[in-house]
Parts: sequence; structure tokens; C-alpha cells
Amino acid sequence: MIGKEGEVLIESILGNETKERVLLYLHIYGKGHGKGIADTFAIAVNGVQQQLKRLEEGGVIVSQFFGRTRVYQFNPQYPFLKELRELLSKVHRYLPDEVKSKYYMNRTRPRRAGKPLR
Repeated sequence: MIGKEGEVLIESILGNETKERVLLYLHIYGKGHGKGIADTFAIAVNGVQQQLKRLEEGGVIVSQFFGRTRVYQFNPQYPFLKELRELLSKVHRYLPDEVKSKYYMNRTRPRRAGKPLR
């Protein structure tokens, strides 16, 4: 199914669009925190936090604190992690380039000093 802004959606499988976005974010970036994920998609932090909580309760993701920030990532012990990652990879492949560049190509750390721009 094609959703808003041409996004390929699997929300009918996952339950809702926010969960899909959270999982795709973690798949692409590896780690994330509630506010960072919410800011990326310009959605409510509360909804993202609810989905993160549900996913953690289900054992799909795990979290740990870095300072005062709770950071989430996929649980390496989750029994269906390989299959979930394959599904998310396929979803990402079908996203239009403009959606990929808007949401899934942001830098997460500063550029090394003196590194030339491409």
C-alpha cells in the first residue's frame, strides 16, 4: 500500500504508522531516542514513546540510558530479528528516493574537521 508522500506502508501488519516509522528508523540508524525519532518525522513524542514502550515490552527492542536519555535499539536476542530486518530492508528499498532522503539520510554525528564535502 502506498501512503502519504509516497511511502510504502506495512502498518496493516504492524498495527499503526508510528510503529512502522519507529522500526524503520531503528533499522536504518541502529539506535535512537524518542524525541529524535519524533523530530525526524514531525510527529508527537508521546506516540513514539508509547510505541517504543510496547516494542520493548514485547522484546523486539531494548534500551539503556546514556546520561538522562533512554536510547533504543533492536534486541539481538529477539527470535525473529532476522526476518523483521529483512522485511524492513524490503520496505526501505521500495520507498521513493525523496522519502529516503527526507527521513533516512540525515547525519547523526558531525562531519570530521577538515573532511571535504563531496
